[in-house]
Amino acid sequence: MEIGIIDYVIFGLGAFFLVLWLVFFFVGIKYNSMFEVLDGKEYRLKEMYGMGYAMLQFVKYGYKTNGDRKLRQYLSVLYEDKYADYYLRVVHSQQLTFAFTMIVISFALYGFANDISVVAVGIVFAFVLYYYFGTLTKKKIEKRTDELLHDFSEIVSKLALLTNAGMILREAWEEVAYAGDGVIYKEMQTSVTEMRNGVSDVDAMYNFGTRCIIPEVKKFTSTIMQGLTKGNSELTAMLQAQSKEVWQLKKQLVRREGEKAASKLLLPICVMFLGILIMIIVPIFTNIGM
Repeated sequence: MEIGIIDYVIFGLGAFFLVLWLVFFFVGIKYNSMFEVLDGKEYRLKEMYGMGYAMLQFVKYGYKTNGDRKLRQYLSVLYEDKYADYYLRVVHSQQLTFAFTMIVISFALYGFANDISVVAVGIVFAFVLYYYFGTLTKKKIEKRTDELLHDFSEIVSKLALLTNAGMILREAWEEVAYAGDGVIYKEMQTSVTEMRNGVSDVDAMYNFGTRCIIPEVKKFTSTIMQGLTKGNSELTAMLQAQSKEVWQLKKQLVRREGEKAASKLLLPICVMFLGILIMIIVPIFTNIGM
């Protein structure tokens, strides 16, 4: 097989990227200890993230873009504010590691396929990987939001019921906090721990609303904070009024989940329909040609 100029260019670029990959891989070994604490199921191939971090260090990346600021906000919700900067570096290291590795693999595959489209597809796929790992945090936030809203109406109703029965808010909060295992229950349990450690009830409620981030929960915590200053009798009335609002939110959430389930079924239905068409049309054209 004759080797042309394009082949030399592709092989040269492939060798250049491979050398870069090896250099950053071995330099990144000293950073691998940073990623040992990560969950291996959530962060696949974390042993290689040191390479991506070495690349960030080489270009002296500042983590100060608008996207970084928004990502830091998401991460502070998922992992607490004090760990946000660490996980910001983890996300970018993960992105670069997978994307750059995919570019090197695409050039290696050219040697087997001898088709430049393989390189093009590999580079496109590298950008897709970079984008995908960059959006995972937002998807986690969206999933967390749905989980928070799923149990929210039940929690408000229970608190309204207990305070109406004469229980003070702090006792009712503790009672409800340990009545479930969902995300919002765990955040309530964190608030209970804070109050037991000397944090005021108002501050604990404020921290709860900040961690949950969604507007509905923030409105709920604002109601509680107002009720704490005005007295338990007005707080009960406020909780009962909000309980009615929250159930309307619950209905909307259930309706939205139903629409999502229907949209997920649409693709399999279309595939089945296409298969049926093929089964019907192919024999017809076969008979016509006979």
